[in-house]
Amino acid sequence: MEYKYVRIQGRENSYVTKYPKGVFSLCWKLIRDEILTSEEKELFISIDNWFKEHLPEPEPCKNHEKVITFFKCKSTLEMLEKLKPAIALLDKHQTPYDVVYTNFVGSIVYEDDWQIAVQVENGKMVYDRSMK
Repeated sequence: MEYKYVRIQGRENSYVTKYPKGVFSLCWKLIRDEILTSEEKELFISIDNWFKEHLPEPEPCKNHEKVITFFKCKSTLEMLEKLKPAIALLDKHQTPYDVVYTNFVGSIVYEDDWQIAVQVENGKMVYDRSMK
């Protein structure tokens, strides 16, 4: 089976979206909770900076809207490679996460070559009623 989208997400919900936190939020939480060593913190910040330099930040994310993001499977192999050290930090510090592959997402409110942002409400993806 071929999937369109992939998301790396935790098992703890975001207080904003009520949806499971994404990989970046999980790693930032490790930093806020002072769990990472200074070297690990530097490593993650370098990964985060790489993404900020190479991927546009979706406008809904900048505006702190209730959205979650997915990578597009076909165009993000390099992105997923760049995330491997961050995922290794989650493993090392026993932070549970899931890698979710899907073809079914809610209403896409942002899209570029590498990612999409999907509207969420009360912890669930919002589907455009006209899509049914």
